[in-house]
Amino acid sequence: MATWDPQQYERFSDLRNRPFGDLIARVGAVAPERVVDLGCGNGPLTLSLADRWPRAQITGVDSSDSMLERAAALDVEHRVHWELADVNGWEPDSEPEVLVTNATLQWVPGHLTLIDRWLSRLPDGGWFAMQVPGNFDAPSHRIIREVARAHDRAADRAGVPAKYRSEERAENFVGWLEGALRDAPVESPERYAEALAAHCGHVDVWETTYLQVLDPQGAQRSPVLEWVKGTALRPLLDVLDDSERAALLEELVTRFDVAYPRAPYGTPMPFRRIFAVGRKGASV
Repeated sequence: MATWDPQQYERFSDLRNRPFGDLIARVGAVAPERVVDLGCGNGPLTLSLADRWPRAQITGVDSSDSMLERAAALDVEHRVHWELADVNGWEPDSEPEVLVTNATLQWVPGHLTLIDRWLSRLPDGGWFAMQVPGNFDAPSHRIIREVARAHDRAADRAGVPAKYRSEERAENFVGWLEGALRDAPVESPERYAEALAAHCGHVDVWETTYLQVLDPQGAQRSPVLEWVKGTALRPLLDVLDDSERAALLEELVTRFDVAYPRAPYGTPMPFRRIFAVGRKGASV
C-alpha cells in the first residue's frame, strides 16, 4: 500500500464521495446493529453511515495512520469506532449486518478470496456493498504506467528503497512498480456478480462512467495530475527522490495536457466505476 495524504485526497471530495452515495443507496438494511466500513480512509463517508443508521455500532477500518487521524478529528461526537488494521487480515469480533468497502479492493491482490471470506461471516439477511474504480485502461493510468516503465531507474535494482527490496516482485525498480501500478487490479462486473451469488440470493451489480469535470475555475495547472496525486500516483511518488519526483510530474503534466484538454467549462475526465451489492440468503 502507498502512503496517503488526506489533504491531497480531499481536493476533489465531492467527486470522490459521489460513488459511495450511489452504492449505499442500493443497500436495503433498515435498522442494523453493526455496520463496518473496510478501508474507511479519511472518515466523512463512514460518518455518513452513522447518519443513515444512527442506532448502529459503526466501525471504520483502515491501514493508514494519517487517514485515521483525520477521521478521528472529524468525528467530534465519537460516533464511530476507528480501527487500525489491514483489511487482508481483518476479522470481525461479531457478525456485522452491513459490510461496506469503497475504492479499497483495487489495492488488494486476490481480493475475490477476501470477499468470499467476508460474505461467509455475514449473518443471513446481512448486506455486502463494494465499489472499485474500473478505469485502469484510461489515458491517465496508461500514461503513468508508461512513464514508470521508461524511467531511468527502471532497471536499477539498487535504487529500490530498502523496505521494498525484500518484496518478491521487487526484482528491480519497474518490478516493484508493476506490483503497485497493475494493468488490471480489479475484476469484471460479471466476476463480482459470481462471487456475490455464491452467498447471496439478491445480487445487484452495475457500472457507471462519471464524466468528472475537474477545476471549472481554471485554478490548477493540471487538474488530472492533482487527481491522480491523491490515489493512483501515490506508489510511484513514494519511491522517487525530490528531483526525480519533480521531473516525473513535469512529464505527466505535458502528457496529460494532450490526453485531457481543458474545455471552457473545466477539464473533463471520464471515470468508470464498478459497484456490487448483495444480501446474504434469500432474495429481497
